[in-house]
Amino acid sequence: MTRQRLRLAIVGPGDVAHRDYLPEAHRLADSAEVVAVCGPNEARARSTAEKFDIPRWYTDVGELLRCEPFDAMINLTSHTAHFDVSLAALQAGKHLYTEKPLALSVGRARALADEAARRGLVLACAPSVMVFPQVRRARSMVASGMIGTVFSARGRSLAGVPPWPGFLSDPSHYFETAVGPLPDLAVYPLHALTGILGPAHCVMAMSQRTRSNFRVSEGPLAGKQVEMKSDDEWHLLVKCGRALASVEANYCALTALGPECELMGDRGALAFSLFDGSAPISVVTEGSGRREEDVPHQRVAGPDHILGVQHLVDCVRERRHPVLSAEHAIHVLEIVEAARRSAETGRAVEVLSTFPMTPLA
Repeated sequence: MTRQRLRLAIVGPGDVAHRDYLPEAHRLADSAEVVAVCGPNEARARSTAEKFDIPRWYTDVGELLRCEPFDAMINLTSHTAHFDVSLAALQAGKHLYTEKPLALSVGRARALADEAARRGLVLACAPSVMVFPQVRRARSMVASGMIGTVFSARGRSLAGVPPWPGFLSDPSHYFETAVGPLPDLAVYPLHALTGILGPAHCVMAMSQRTRSNFRVSEGPLAGKQVEMKSDDEWHLLVKCGRALASVEANYCALTALGPECELMGDRGALAFSLFDGSAPISVVTEGSGRREEDVPHQRVAGPDHILGVQHLVDCVRERRHPVLSAEHAIHVLEIVEAARRSAETGRAVEVLSTFPMTPLA
């Protein structure tokens, strides 16, 4: 018997929705359908619905929750809006996939996890790197002992120097006091490193602010001056499993050379992209030279975020706990909070939380 498709509502039809999620949503067709989109800008909500053939659009989350019959919400709103929108969805009995961060504090993130658990709802959390094919393959290679014991690792996430070409939404929320590249970007390598090597134990960090403001250069907000209210360059040293991992995240570097993640063991090394699922994994093992291993992928290039939504759908339909768990997201948020305290005090800060390491599929 064919099971009914899950009905999805997308909240936040901004740049990430248009660039990464909605163009790939057709891949969900066998198991889910997008039935509504919601955003505060009426013109943007309507045009998004028309462009992607979404039946209905709304400008108010409350109205969406009252009037639209759907099963799961995809929260793609700004960082500062995540908590309120997610809490409203869970309280309305909706399963939830939310963009990162789950919330801007560990306490609020735990409140969302508790709400989902009380109501028996699936809560899946971005970044969805742990279901990306290249990260899954890297994890299996490490688990197999291919590169021995990993004692050293590196992770990097850079967004380029603002104003970002082609970014037409208001970028201000990225630079608020509680945001910046630490909860926006560092979470990618932190999820991958802890998901592969195990939970973090302690953190040391340094940060700096390389500029005070910038002007938006294109789109409807061209000319707007955006104030930098948070540091835009972060370097972390994280004790992660048995490895010392260095993590860098910033809004101040134009680009970098090489992949965003590298794992170095006593019998070899792996390097792979955290964002381009079409890029091969670089492998060096004891007694052999460097080789490139292609990884099967569905998106032609770039980050395959729709895999996170597919994972939510699968977990709802199969009644299983997500790999992209709230526990993992909360652990990474604790690392973020520890990094802030370390940068302020100049001391290492212990990380107390943990999360269940899901078995390899």
